[in-house]
Amino acid sequence: MKKVYVVGTCDTKYEDLSYVKSIIKGNGLEAVIVDVGSKEPGGPVDVSNRDVAACHPAGGGFIDGIDDRGRFIELISESLEAYFKKIENEVGGVIGLGGSGGTSLVTSGMRVLPIGIPKLMVSTVASSDVAPYVGPNDITMMYSVTDVAGINRISARVLGNAANAISGMVKFTIPETGSSKPAIGLTMFGVTTPCVEAVKGKLEDKYDCLVFHATGTGGQSMEKLLESGMFAGAIDITTTEVCDLLMGGVFSAGEDRFGAVIRSKLPYVGSVGALDMVNFHAMDTVPEKYKKRNLYVHNPQVTLMRTTPEENKKMGGWIAAKLNQCEGEVRFLIPEKGVSLIDAQGQPFYDPEADKALFDALEKNIKQTDKRKIIKLPYNINDPEFAEAVVKEFLGIIG
Repeated sequence: MKKVYVVGTCDTKYEDLSYVKSIIKGNGLEAVIVDVGSKEPGGPVDVSNRDVAACHPAGGGFIDGIDDRGRFIELISESLEAYFKKIENEVGGVIGLGGSGGTSLVTSGMRVLPIGIPKLMVSTVASSDVAPYVGPNDITMMYSVTDVAGINRISARVLGNAANAISGMVKFTIPETGSSKPAIGLTMFGVTTPCVEAVKGKLEDKYDCLVFHATGTGGQSMEKLLESGMFAGAIDITTTEVCDLLMGGVFSAGEDRFGAVIRSKLPYVGSVGALDMVNFHAMDTVPEKYKKRNLYVHNPQVTLMRTTPEENKKMGGWIAAKLNQCEGEVRFLIPEKGVSLIDAQGQPFYDPEADKALFDALEKNIKQTDKRKIIKLPYNINDPEFAEAVVKEFLGIIG
């Protein structure tokens, strides 16, 4: 059976790490303590900080005499990433313990491991915003309640539960789905659900359709799996994360959105789903400069802002620049009668002028070739005919 790696700074967290290791071993699994601390450990370890540091692309010489804690965390994080890439086939699961620095360090290593390998981080910061630590990965975050600073009546229970949890993840099997169908990634938002559900319904007899919520990490997750080779192609109906990247919303997928499409060269059908909206949290979180804009309360936690013609022109140029780098088969579909459920005639975000600015910018800037084509359709994105066209184009390029 593969090993469970128990990772942390053994100069400050040794008692806690050793406790977790003992419970995992008691569950019949092999456990390995990996030290990523800067000083001598508090007891015997299985993989020393020098062993980890030696995996750094520039060598492990930094382990001696470095006084800058931030710089050390940066270098040992890069080392841990390289270490896990090296031993990936031996990893049954990973459990980390730490505060803010340790959490940043350990989760950087976890993020290089494939989706599906159990990853559990017990952290003092797990009750706040964990997006920077988790990213588009299946990392389980567990709040430590007390600091990770020795075993007491609270930490014994919390860390014990964590040790048993990672043991269960590694030890017990998961039923096979039985599906031998190739997988594809699809992106969806509430306002593009009818389209994506219709596309999924037409393709799921031939493909394992994995739908991702376009909330920033959703787009990142889809692209990570696309680049990993897990997908045969992508149907990226909902590119709304570009709005949040360029206008400062809360659901940005970052500058590398479309990057995996470029690098993988896999078949890609995309569209302009929900590019009519920038996402913010509750109404009182909307930046002051946007307070007088067309705002729509999607739910008590999400406020949407209608994008303007100028913003749509900007987005069209940005997307075009990305798609022009694609060497694989690309079909980008434009729904001339609206890009979401609330961008239809009579709905609060209906704005033909803004949509036209987007469509014109895409047509003007995308360099069409035999492999890269724009297709304009006289439908709203959620009309059944649009979903049929998406399916037709996808089947036409996936071969």
